[in-house]
Order: sequence, then C-alpha cells, then structure tokens
Amino acid sequence: MYKPAVRRGRRTCRENVRVFVYKLPAKFNLGILQDCRHLNLHTNMCPHIANCGLGRPLGEVLGAPSSSWFATHQLLAEMIFHARLENHPCRTLDPEGANLYYVPFYGGLDASNRSREVNFEARDALAIEFSDFIRRQKWWRRSNGKDHFIALGRTAWDFVRNDGGNDYGANRLLYMPSLRNMSVLLVERQPREGPNQYGVPYPSYFHPSTLEEVSTWQHQVRVIDRPHLFSFVGATRTGVKRAAIRDDIVRQCNESSLCKLLKCDNNRGGSKCHDPSEVLNVMIRSVFCIQVTGDSFTRRSTFDSFLTGCIPVFFSPHAAYTQYTWYLPTDPNSYSVYIEDKGGRNSSNTKSMDIEQELVRIPKDKVERMRKRVIDLIPTLTYMHPNSTEDFGFRDAVDVALASLSKHVKSRRLPL
Repeated sequence: MYKPAVRRGRRTCRENVRVFVYKLPAKFNLGILQDCRHLNLHTNMCPHIANCGLGRPLGEVLGAPSSSWFATHQLLAEMIFHARLENHPCRTLDPEGANLYYVPFYGGLDASNRSREVNFEARDALAIEFSDFIRRQKWWRRSNGKDHFIALGRTAWDFVRNDGGNDYGANRLLYMPSLRNMSVLLVERQPREGPNQYGVPYPSYFHPSTLEEVSTWQHQVRVIDRPHLFSFVGATRTGVKRAAIRDDIVRQCNESSLCKLLKCDNNRGGSKCHDPSEVLNVMIRSVFCIQVTGDSFTRRSTFDSFLTGCIPVFFSPHAAYTQYTWYLPTDPNSYSVYIEDKGGRNSSNTKSMDIEQELVRIPKDKVERMRKRVIDLIPTLTYMHPNSTEDFGFRDAVDVALASLSKHVKSRRLPL
C-alpha cells in the first residue's frame, strides 16, 4: 500500500520554485487506491501501486544486484509525482509564499477505474466533484488557478470524451472549468489542442537514489556491445489505422538478420514484454530501437529506449517531437531517426519503407554522437526515488517540470 515519502532535508532547492502541495480529501487520491484490484480493466494494480507507485523492487537487472530498479507500471506517473513533491526540496508548507501549487488528484486512476461505467454521469462524477472543490479554494481564487498544476498518468485522450462520438471509456476531466486554467502534465498531450497541456516522460524502471547509481548505469550502457542494428519490442494491432505499419515492421524485423524482435503477443506463460529484464536486455544490445505508434501516438517503450542508450526510431512527429519539448533537444536529428511512413496513415502500402536500408546508411560517427546524446539525456528523463535525500547536481523529470512551470507562471505575470 502507499506510504508517503518522509521529508528529510539534506537536499537544497536549486530552482526559483516554491511549490505548495495541496492536502486533498482522500477520495481524490489515496482513497482511490483502496480498490486497487479494479483500477485497471486488464491488470491487478495492487502490486504496482506499492512503493509510492514504483511497484515491486526487481532486485537485479541484467545480472547485477541493484536497489534502483522497480517493476514500474507505465501509467502511474501521477503517484510518482505526488511522492516526489511530498519530499521535494522546493516544497513549501506556506501557501502564501508559494509560486506553484500542485494538486494531487489521481485523475488517471479514477478514469481507469470508472471506464467500465456505461452511465456517463457516474463516469464523470469524481472529476466534476474535484473541479468544484478546487475552484472553491482560497489559493485558487487568487489567480483563478493559473499557477496551479496537476499531473495525470494517462494520455489526454482518456479525459476528453465527446458524448456525440465514440466511447472509449474516457471521462471529461480536461473539459472541466478548473482544468482549463491549470497547467496539465500528461504522458501524452493533444498535439494540436490543449495549450495548457505539457508532455512528461512515461516512468520507466530506473529510480536512482544517488548520483553514483546514475553514473554507473550510464557507463554500462555506454560500453556494452550492441550486436543488433535495430530491434522492435511490441505487438501487432488489429482494427486500427496504424495496424499496417506495425505488421510491416514485424515482417521486416523477422526477415532481417540485423534485427531482434521481442513480440508482445500473449501466450500461456504471458507476454515477455511484461518482464522488465527481457525488454531491457533486447534494447541495451541494440543500436536503434523502433518506436512506432500504437493505441495512441506515444509509448512507454520510447523511454525504455532512452534508458538503455538505444537510439529511438520514430514514424510520427507526435510520437515524441511535439510531446516532450521540455525534455528533448530542439534538433531531433541529434538523438533520433525519423522515417516517413510513405504509405500514409490510412494506407496499407508501407513496403516502400525499408528500415534496414535507412539505418545502415547512417555514418558510424553520427551514430556515436547520437548515442552519446541519448545517454546524456538519461537523468532528466528519469524519476528519482521519492525518498532520495542526495543533492544530485542535475535535474530529474520532476525537477525539469517544476523549472519549466515556474517560467510559464512568470511569463503570465502572476503574483509570486
């Protein structure tokens, strides 16, 4: 069960940030966890919400014992943000002196839990109640919520149901009046909408507590032998427009001696893709990692790729470039490869796209520069362990978000 981080005090706030963490009624966060077996249609989430959302410790990764690795579920960024900010050196207990206000509503877990509801009023109930609650708060009224933010562990598409369109189990949280003013952090934003939406990394498996743990891992991925030119970790899709390109990627990988395929289709023993060691073992031995869109534009696999020093290969700009502008270099060619899907989104003609040919012709010196850039990005794409007390000397994913939000608030000329 959830255990809040203990605020310690050895770390110092390096940013011009003073963030106040709201203490909400339990029904908006910790109370949602009580029925953890039913928080997801397909998964018992009870093991995953352990350790402040990090999940169960893995014990060892790639044969080396480590306390930094956890079987972290990809949709629990909201819990990890909460735990990190409870123990963050930039946290203030004085709301009067804050310039940022974090509202720890577990909206993603609520949306997942209520996605079974066929009654839209019941599905939206807690989101409406939350919106009404936060708008009544003193510090909200000071700036109409423009210095407030929320972190959600699911994609924006889970919170923008159009009652006249298809029902994908979403609610209408992002249409609530309070959410129009707040900054909303999501693992996938709507790239053409939502000016107040900002993409944050999916949580991967690495949650270090010390600088030494980060440096050791970076050295390991820097020197390891990579026998596979490229790899794909994923499954085919049916019934969606993006199915054709996945089918063709699996075909090309199977036909290439330079590609390693970890197919995520379920079998009697369960998919190997649910085993972090299997996923990391493939990626860390690959030069390039294929990151194709699936149920939505983005994938947690992209951040597994960065973590292992594997250069990501994208087929849509919305898979990363329009999503994580706070975190990724402005020049996408410095850390990734973009291959245009010439068949088009609605076409099954993807055979004109030869992945192996595209990757083989990239000069080796450029590959080395790209891999170095990917490895250098590991710290800022990683969520530190919430109970870490060491002064890292660099920013993790939460630190980057706070610094960027602070600049955003200042640009709106809000009172500090």
